[in-house]
Amino acid sequence: MTRAEMRKAAQKKGKGGRGGAAAAAAAAAGPGKKRFIDYPRYGKTGIRRWLPSWRVWLSGFLLFFACFVGLVFYMYQTTEVPKLNDLVKDQNTIYYWADNTEMVRKGETNRQIVELKDISPNLQNAVIAAENQDFYNDNGIDPKGMLRAVYNMAKGGETQGASTITQQYVKNAYLSQEQTLSRKLREFFITLKLNQQIGKPEILKGYLNTSWFGRGANGAQAAAQAYYNVDAKDLNLCQSAMLAGLLKGAAYYDPTNPNNKERAQGRWSWILDNMVKIKAVTPEERAKCTAFPDPVQRKVSSNMNGEISYLVDTANRYVTTKDPSITQQMIDKGGLKIYTTFEKDKVDALKKAVDDVKAATLDPQKRPDNDKFIQFGSASIRPGDGALVAIYGGDGVENGHFDNNAEATGVQVGSTFKPFVLATAMQVGVQTAKDDSGKAKRINADSRYLADDMSEIRKPDGSLVIGDDGKPYRQKNEDSSKHGYVSLRQAMQWSYNVPFVQLNQDVGGQNVADMAVQMGIKKESLADPKTATFPLGTSTISPIRMATAYSTLAASGKEAEPYSVTKVEVNGVEKPAFTKPQTKQALEAPVADNVTDVLVNVAKNGTGSKSKDLGRPVAGKTGTTDQNKSAWWVGYTPQLATSVAMWREDPSNHVRLSLNGTGGKESIHGGDIPTSIFTLYMKAALANEKKLDFPAPTPIGSEVDSSGAPVSPTATATPTMTDTPSAPPTQAPTNNQPPSTGSQPQPPQPTQGGACVPGVDCPAPQPSHSTKTQPGPTNSCLLGLCPTQQPSSTPTDTASPTGKPGKPTTSTPSAAGAAQGG
Repeated sequence: MTRAEMRKAAQKKGKGGRGGAAAAAAAAAGPGKKRFIDYPRYGKTGIRRWLPSWRVWLSGFLLFFACFVGLVFYMYQTTEVPKLNDLVKDQNTIYYWADNTEMVRKGETNRQIVELKDISPNLQNAVIAAENQDFYNDNGIDPKGMLRAVYNMAKGGETQGASTITQQYVKNAYLSQEQTLSRKLREFFITLKLNQQIGKPEILKGYLNTSWFGRGANGAQAAAQAYYNVDAKDLNLCQSAMLAGLLKGAAYYDPTNPNNKERAQGRWSWILDNMVKIKAVTPEERAKCTAFPDPVQRKVSSNMNGEISYLVDTANRYVTTKDPSITQQMIDKGGLKIYTTFEKDKVDALKKAVDDVKAATLDPQKRPDNDKFIQFGSASIRPGDGALVAIYGGDGVENGHFDNNAEATGVQVGSTFKPFVLATAMQVGVQTAKDDSGKAKRINADSRYLADDMSEIRKPDGSLVIGDDGKPYRQKNEDSSKHGYVSLRQAMQWSYNVPFVQLNQDVGGQNVADMAVQMGIKKESLADPKTATFPLGTSTISPIRMATAYSTLAASGKEAEPYSVTKVEVNGVEKPAFTKPQTKQALEAPVADNVTDVLVNVAKNGTGSKSKDLGRPVAGKTGTTDQNKSAWWVGYTPQLATSVAMWREDPSNHVRLSLNGTGGKESIHGGDIPTSIFTLYMKAALANEKKLDFPAPTPIGSEVDSSGAPVSPTATATPTMTDTPSAPPTQAPTNNQPPSTGSQPQPPQPTQGGACVPGVDCPAPQPSHSTKTQPGPTNSCLLGLCPTQQPSSTPTDTASPTGKPGKPTTSTPSAAGAAQGG
């Protein structure tokens, strides 16, 4: 009984009965003996019986604190700091071809341990000013920084690096680069012990000898040689500030990359100002650094020559993107095995195709003003899989070409973008007509659009598109002919601009942009979809991504993300992030197959007719841009999709130049040199693979002619295959004819008064293009480049059926600039 109960029992004493006697007996017995652990609490009632007393709280805290101190002491005592020289072990990162044979070894040999006296005081002070201004006074630990890093890791956010030089040295020298809680704890104890065992000069020496500066350089001596071709002791103030800036992230601040230059200059100036702030230099000394110290040309080992450096670069980008715990610093440090998708025979075949075509067409000695600075970029992908089997990244680092052209993102794609517009119209529909359910009506390639040069462009509601000059926007074709209303199939065949600019308005530019992204294009590489010239390829998309998007068509609408690495091992342990990407159905199969059918016609009878020399079914599209600054061919067979881009760029200032006059030709189009390279490469790459046909296209959509198209009296509508996904809200057309009941224009029929509409009631002017297959390669000429008897008008990317190609410009420029050629 509790004391309260005993008191109550005592009060009842003398009242008699068994209850009173029992209570009296209990009271006489006293409160009883307390337990060692008084829980639930003795003598308490209600919730208080279950709440620990302050003594329990205090005891628990003291026990926990004692255990924590003991654990810290144990970990501190058992933590060993290895010697620095034991850490400098040469390792290799090994890259493998798709068949698992070795491609190249990239060894960690660019490191040399030097004494602190052999490192310029300028660099020492610059690093302290940039990384840890209280270095000589702190205890090596930044508790706030570590708690912040642990918190970020716990919530799954981005981690932050160690904030003191001592912590960074420990991370560089003694730990892996992975961002985990256990690694942070080890870093903490090693830092505490290191700070007790050695002095600040020794820590600074270790840090400067183990830090990664980019260009494969670990340590100050290697960095000084890599960037300025001098010893670390000879670095001047300006050079030292630039190198110190690289420690925050060499890939982000290396000024060799033009995209980093402005950022690197800003950090360089900030570090110099900090050096004045900590009194490492005087304002007068700082004032002498007026010009940014540009690094010397990058030196690369001989085993990285040819295309190898670009293959390694592509693989590294993929690895660091898929698994952020693997940094470029880790790769340079060594110990990785990277298994790629690249097939050696195809890589060699692609390089040979480029080299052979260049040798046959370009002569920089004879035409220095036209044939110098010509660049090529190419990528080849397996449709339905995404494996990147070959790339062409440039002339090779041994020739001073360090940019990977297969990843180039500054080259406009021209009319190779038009298939995305057609695919959107087939799958999403046009806003100028509605189906029975009230959705945007899906169309087919028989739909007719006006192709006259300098035609006005209308919005879906019938109002005119207005150019930047405030006047109605008029779109120019490559030629000035009046073609009348032509089918979209014919418009794609001869790459007329006007029909696709109008179709883009009818479909909606944002819908086209969304479709391109679904098919494999990066959203950030797209131009503004609201501009009138968006469908003409003002976007700057890499060759890898263009090959990806076209491979979606080749795979009947299945989009597969491109991948270049199948497996990565770090110090013998396989990383889990490199499983093959899953495919997704980006386009309905009938839509993709119908677009392919249109592009087969381009390759067979249109601007890409040189590709017929491949001798097997092929589809593709040419592209040429404004002022002839780039030319493209993107083509595919069922087994392989390959993009070829060509442009001219002065490497000294990265300014794009016109291709006019290149190879002695007035202008270069996608159907010229790029198509020849594609054909030569694909012939070799597919030599051992059987010829396959594309899937037969099943009918889809219906013929929806643009406003003003005459109705063909005998035409019948093509049934729509399936309902479309929900489309954006549409506006009822105010200027468009009802959908025509015809498919293809009928043979010419006379009209009243003897007049006729070209391409509808009478034949439109047709190109006098030869449809004969180009002769194959001989001992005296190159495939697709052999001299042949030419028709009066050469079929080029935006060739006019009646005349010579002109410049792809507009009468009134839009926000995106002049229109692109086909």
